[in-house]
Amino acid sequence: MNYISVIERYQDYKEPIHELMSSIIAGAFDKTFFTEEDSLIASMKWLKQNYPFVDLMFTLDNQGVQLSPNISNKSINHKSFGLGKGVDRSYRPYYVKVCESENDGVVVTEPYLSTSSHNLCISVALKHVDATGDIVGILVLDIDLAHAIEFLMGDNKRKRFQPFFISVYSCIVIGLFLIVGILLYSAGNEIVSLLLDPSIEGLQSKPFGIIIFLTLALAIFDLGKTTMEEEVLMQKDIFRHSSTRRTITRFMATILIAISIEALLLMFKSVLGSPQYLVNAVAMMAASAGLLIGLGIYVYLGAKAEVLLKGNMLHKQG
Repeated sequence: MNYISVIERYQDYKEPIHELMSSIIAGAFDKTFFTEEDSLIASMKWLKQNYPFVDLMFTLDNQGVQLSPNISNKSINHKSFGLGKGVDRSYRPYYVKVCESENDGVVVTEPYLSTSSHNLCISVALKHVDATGDIVGILVLDIDLAHAIEFLMGDNKRKRFQPFFISVYSCIVIGLFLIVGILLYSAGNEIVSLLLDPSIEGLQSKPFGIIIFLTLALAIFDLGKTTMEEEVLMQKDIFRHSSTRRTITRFMATILIAISIEALLLMFKSVLGSPQYLVNAVAMMAASAGLLIGLGIYVYLGAKAEVLLKGNMLHKQG
């Protein structure tokens, strides 16, 4: 999931995300966090098992200076453990927001890039006050926003299989590119033989075969390129209809180009003395036109449906 999709999803599900973060930090809170690092470590291990999108956990004093080191499962047994302690965090949005809050509740920041993980995250903070109302300390959790959204949408299991899917798609693309190489090699052989033996019969028939080889190579290469970009290189949001619509549109456009070129070749053959190809050429042209019209209707209706869905969601939120 790319950053744009993450932010869009966050805006769509902002309220349930904030409710989930608030419940997590309220359930994990313990006043011993401000005096015992072992208590923080044990709590982080529990959070990581149940909420794997929790990246970081630490405490601040009432001045915004970090009391504990950065606690994460990666850092507990790592040389980076202990970093962060004593750092002034008073300028960070979670500290400013929690100090501005009048009650003892939980505050959740807007998305920002974490300085520790460099991922798009949100922070949730809870201030602990004594009997007189003075701040004793502040507990902060950093949440990987993309993983939190996947958790909320039940997408965790699919993500586990993502490397397998990418490997399969990569193998398919490699196979397609090998076929492209074979077609280009065949077309090259035909061109060389035509140049070495430019007979009248060869000049009339061989160019069509060469064009067929090149057209198939173009269509198959474009298909492999589309598959590589859509399924391997790009981070698609499968819950967005626009992502699926874009993929289908690109695949259908590739097929449409191939059919149109083949129809033109048959049309040329019929003009050059092979009238038996005329009916097939007209049928392929009609199929291309029908495919183009169908694709246009699909894109139009898909875009229209997505606008309506967004409008309904905004209406519900309002």
